[in-house]
Parts: sequence; C-alpha cells; structure tokens
Amino acid sequence: MKFNLSEKGLKISSSVTLEITAKAKSMKAKGIDVISFGAGEPDFNTPENIRKEGVRAIEEGLTKYTPASGINELKEAVCKKFKRDNNLEYSIENIVISNGAKHSIYNALMAILNPEEEVIVGIPYWVSYPELIKIAGGKPIFIHTKEENDFKFTVADLEKARTNKTKAIILNSPSNPTGSIYYKEELEKIAKWAVDNNIFVISDEIYEKLIYDGEHVSIASINDDIKDLTIVINGMSKAYAMPGWRIGYLAAHKEIANVISNIQSHTTSNPCSISQYASVAGLTGDQNIVYEMKKEFEKRRNYMVEMINSIKGLSCKKPKGAFYIMVNISQLKGTTIKGRNINSSLDFAKVLLEEGKVAVVPGIGFGDDNYIRLSYATSMENIEKGLKRIKKIVEEN
Repeated sequence: MKFNLSEKGLKISSSVTLEITAKAKSMKAKGIDVISFGAGEPDFNTPENIRKEGVRAIEEGLTKYTPASGINELKEAVCKKFKRDNNLEYSIENIVISNGAKHSIYNALMAILNPEEEVIVGIPYWVSYPELIKIAGGKPIFIHTKEENDFKFTVADLEKARTNKTKAIILNSPSNPTGSIYYKEELEKIAKWAVDNNIFVISDEIYEKLIYDGEHVSIASINDDIKDLTIVINGMSKAYAMPGWRIGYLAAHKEIANVISNIQSHTTSNPCSISQYASVAGLTGDQNIVYEMKKEFEKRRNYMVEMINSIKGLSCKKPKGAFYIMVNISQLKGTTIKGRNINSSLDFAKVLLEEGKVAVVPGIGFGDDNYIRLSYATSMENIEKGLKRIKKIVEEN
C-alpha cells in the first residue's frame, strides 16, 4: 500500500546514529560487555529532596491538570533562579514550563518562524536543531565552525550567513556536542549584531551548571534590547539529574511567551504535575548536590582528555562545559583498521563497536564527519575500560 504522507514529515531525518545505538543495545541484550560513551544524561540518581517532593505530590493528589504553561510555584522558582544565577529579572508572565528543554526549543521556533524563514546554526550542532527548525517550517542555515576557535562562530561568520530571510540564531553555551562556552565579550558582539539586525536569539543554556573553566553568562543579561530578542532555554535534566522527569522552561518577552503558551495549550497541555512540584524543590533546595556532580564530571573530563590525546591518531580539545568530548579522527580517515576502510565517522564507530565493544556517537550526526563524540556521563571504571579498548583497536591494528 502506498501512503500519501505529509511532505513536511517526510523531510524530517532519522538519526544517523540509530544503527550504532540499536546494535549496541542488541549486543548488550545478548550479554556482551559493551562500554557506551553515548549517554546524553547524567549517570547519577535524582537528588533525594527532589524524589521526596515527587512522592509527596503523588500522595497528596497533586496529579491533576495544571495551567498549560506551568504552575505559578515553579514559575516563581524559575524567576528566582534567573535572578540568582544570571542577573536576569523576569516575572511569571515571561516563563513557560514545558516537557523538557527540547520541547521549549520547539515551542520557541513555532512561535517565531514563518514558512522558509532561516535560522542560523553552528556546526557541530545538537542533532535535533536542524530537524526542529524544519518541523516549524523554517530552514536551517549552517556555519562550519573551527576546532581552533573552540567550535564557536563569530559575528563575521553570522554576517556572512545572514540574508533577508534570517529570523533567528541558535546559541548553545555550554555546547552539546563540543563543550565550548561563549565568553561575555563574544556575547556582547553577537548581541549587538542581533539587535542591529532585529534577529531573535534562541539561547540554549541547559548545561549552564556544568562549566569547569570560566563562568556562564547568559546573552540575555547583556542589555535590555537583546533580552527582548532572546528566548532563554533551560531545564532540569542535566543539572539536577532529572532527564526522565521531562521538565524544561524558557524565559521570553511576554508577547512571545503568550504565543508559546497558546501553542503548548493546544499541543501537549501542561507538563507533568508531579515533575513540576518536584522541580520546585530542585531549584529552591540545597544546591550542593549540583556542585558535587560537577566535581565528578570534571575529574572524568580531565582523565579522558589526557588519555585521548595519548592515543595515536586521535586528538581533542579540553571542553569547558557539558559532559562531552569531540574527538578528532581526521588522521584515521583513509586508513584501514581491522581490515576495514575508515572513510567516515560512521565507519570508525562501527569498528569500535564490533571489534572493541565500545559505543560512540559518529560526528556526522552533529554535522561534522571528522569527529566522534564521547560522553563522560558514565562511571570512571567504564571510562578507563572503554578508552583502553579504543587505544588497543587504534594502536594494535
């Protein structure tokens, strides 16, 4: 039977990494000891105070519909967080609570884009950015960033990519997959460019609590003009080890927030009520657990960077945030490993999985085929074991 399906839907790409992920899961199911560096979520449990608040919400019957854009208690906690951490003044009318940061980005794009309007994205990008833009009817425009510039685009890059259809840019700091961060002086230049050209900034700051070198600055804090044009994206998944609770949030000018609230009310209704109450406890409670997790991630990062750079044919820069490392494999392309030709990041990922029992994410999924991404959101034991396997595959070929 031939189905007449949505042209927009058919244009949405599946992940090129699904083959690797599916094979790794299949091998694990068969009892094979596969070390995975693919995790995009903290390997820690959700902090106890948050878990207890979730249980309380269930036991007290806080399981009904809430306002579509979220409960006021959580919006107020988010406003206090922005003031405390980012020197940003927002009221609850500026805040929309959603089903994760990805949902917040989708909402933002749906609220600002008209058909074929363009959104500038840096390569390497988080895998969902281009597809979310296309779902919202827009067109992604890519800037190929350079490793020597910490994978960051400049105002000159943005100006070169700008057209009369440019509606927004996506700024991801700290970045998935590169771990790079934008410093205040860089953000000031980008902010001036955006204001001068009346271009929205979708600022994805989901990893802001995981910065090891330097400090986080939100572009919205630069001045009131850029604040009006910026939609700040954040959430609970990374900082509070709550990926499965599905709570994201955004802050925007009240006119934008109102449109987003209307969109959400007709698509998903409200986020999970239980998760919302639990998130209040996370944002307002003791933050020491966040710092403890960050210290552990930093220890893992330092070890991984040193080990990767000691493996012949591989190299990486030390990421300043998040929990990923982009490993440069360009020296291995065109070579043969275990009798297999390595012409792409997917080729290399397959060899590592099938011969070394190590799962990594091919860089092509992030738009750059010269890299693979490794996550250090896994135990030090797994990291040590997995990197030894990679070293053996590459050097004892």
